[in-house]
Amino acid sequence: MSEDHSKNNLGSRAEEYLDSIVCKNLEMCVEVLRQSENLLPLADELKIVTRCIDAVASKACVEQIASSFSRLEYSSSGRLHMSKQANCEGDWWIEDLSVLRIDLYQRVITAMKFRGVRPESIAASLVSYAQKELIQKSISGSKEKLVVETIVSLMPVEKFVVPLSFLFGLLRSAVMLDCNAASRLDLERRIGSQLDIATLDDILIPSFRHAGDTMFDVDTVHRILVNFSQQEGDSDDEMEDVSVFESDSPTATPSQTALFKVSKLVDNYLAEIAPDANLKLNKFIAIAETLPAHARTVHDGLYRAIDVYLKAHLTLSDPDKRRLCKSIDFQKLSQDAGAHAAQNERLPLQSIVQVLYFEQLRLRNALFCSYPDDDIKPMHQSWRINSGALSAAMSPKDNYASLRRENRELKLELARMRMRLNDLEKDHVCMKRDMQKSSSRRFMKSFSKRIGKKFNIFGHSSSRESTNSPSRHSERTDSKITDRT
Repeated sequence: MSEDHSKNNLGSRAEEYLDSIVCKNLEMCVEVLRQSENLLPLADELKIVTRCIDAVASKACVEQIASSFSRLEYSSSGRLHMSKQANCEGDWWIEDLSVLRIDLYQRVITAMKFRGVRPESIAASLVSYAQKELIQKSISGSKEKLVVETIVSLMPVEKFVVPLSFLFGLLRSAVMLDCNAASRLDLERRIGSQLDIATLDDILIPSFRHAGDTMFDVDTVHRILVNFSQQEGDSDDEMEDVSVFESDSPTATPSQTALFKVSKLVDNYLAEIAPDANLKLNKFIAIAETLPAHARTVHDGLYRAIDVYLKAHLTLSDPDKRRLCKSIDFQKLSQDAGAHAAQNERLPLQSIVQVLYFEQLRLRNALFCSYPDDDIKPMHQSWRINSGALSAAMSPKDNYASLRRENRELKLELARMRMRLNDLEKDHVCMKRDMQKSSSRRFMKSFSKRIGKKFNIFGHSSSRESTNSPSRHSERTDSKITDRT
């Protein structure tokens, strides 16, 4: 078939056909690659696969460049700009590549990335390929594992290019198929970088391990949270130099906003996994304490999750309960949550004492704000009860009795403060009502005077005449003389 036997033989004609027909058309290149799957490694030795892959990558890149130039237009100010385009519009090759086998698909995507095809287009192609291979086709577990690991290795490095829902779907598949550690860690790192836009359903990853384990994969979520915390710390360090030259602003920085969102997500996640009887205390505490202390402005969600855990794990010892409740800052509980915690018998006694103290502190400060001249003095917010100091100088039995006694005293003091606050609120309402009544009477009186002045014209003139008349003047002088005498 070569030229050694005769001119214009089948070999040279096939080469010419590949160059002039196949490599000029992207669809034909994909079809040749698909047909070559059963001819490997012979098709590779003949350079057919390599030439088709290069042609597909070059054609896709040229079409994207041409599409970008077609979107150039002049604005009203005369400046040249690029009009908006729908995501991956014009990338019709995305669906065509989904028919290739995973090894050839990997080579095509690698060539496209080398040629400079947009990351958004690469990500869209990966999503389309994964949906067809992992959902629509029924393939063996080993092939599924290979597909997941290959797709993870091909994902663009740019942030927010790959959809977060797709990342979580791949992570579930990786956990279920027991993919290699590199793929799972890469997915966890990518998810951690955009965890603030995740939902509760996203992070509820089922556990596919042996019986007796937790219902959800807590270890994976913990690693995701660690990745998020580390990346948030790095972003804070990078922003320090920039913030020095910026004026103080009441608005939260993007890092703070992300922390607030993730803290709520974590609290909801803890409340969801807390009823699991197989969930160990150490894992629960590890997830609760992964975020920095300033991430939670209110601890109501964390308190609710810990209360659910205490309900489901009634056999917890008192030291374990104290260790669990150390995660809660009772000073950051709302009024309703504080009232609930003060009567919650599932909490350890030291925690109830702290709650009662902060409730008393809140009431004292409220009374001080209402009557600052009174004898009531505000208590310092920074004072905290140290349970270790209480038990240092006495036996456990005496320590327990002392805490019970202090608990009763705080409850009585709290009840007295609440009664006084209610009395003050009633007095405030009565004073406000009296002020409204008195102001309405003064208004009606002044209003009637003004009306009388406007409409009693003759009354005003007669009064002026009477005051200016000589008889009145003489009577006034006589009365003054008699008074002096």
